[in-house]
Formats: sequence, structure tokens, C-alpha cells
Amino acid sequence: MSESKPGSESTWIDPDDAPEWTDEMIATAEIAVGDRIIRPGAWRTAGRPPLGASAKRQVTLRLDPDVIERFRAGGAGWQGRMNEALRRAVGLAT
Repeated sequence: MSESKPGSESTWIDPDDAPEWTDEMIATAEIAVGDRIIRPGAWRTAGRPPLGASAKRQVTLRLDPDVIERFRAGGAGWQGRMNEALRRAVGLAT
């Protein structure tokens, strides 16, 4: 027969007993997928601040190679120049 061994208390903690996460805890949490850190905790201050509604959105767009090369030939900032050309084309130029 098996007997209980004295002093062998369970170290299991019920996950339902964990405290609720606060907004501050979520904002400062480090996010990782496996061993790769996706977002460091709040101690890191480098990088661009959130831009909210004014943030640009990433899209996938198929363009003719000669159009892309024309913009790239102008050097760094070619994507911004392309954005400005599109804004002018649709009447949104500032």
C-alpha cells in the first residue's frame, strides 16, 4: 500500500487564483513567442512612439517595375515621394 510521505506538500498553484491583469501590467508586459522577444517590457524607451489614428498603414501593392525603379532612383525617401505623388494624383496634396 502507498503511504503519504510526511512533508511532501503540493507546490501546484491554481491558475484561477492569479490576480486580474491591470491596464498598466498589460502595457508594461514583455511579449515573447518562444525564445524570441516580440515586445520588450516598459523599461525600453527606444523606438517610435505610437502615432494613433495618424499612423500610416502597410499595404501590399503590385506596381510595374519601371515605376518602382524611377522612385528608387531618387535615393532614400522614395516611399515618401511615392506617397506624395499618389496624394497629388487623388487631389490630397498639401
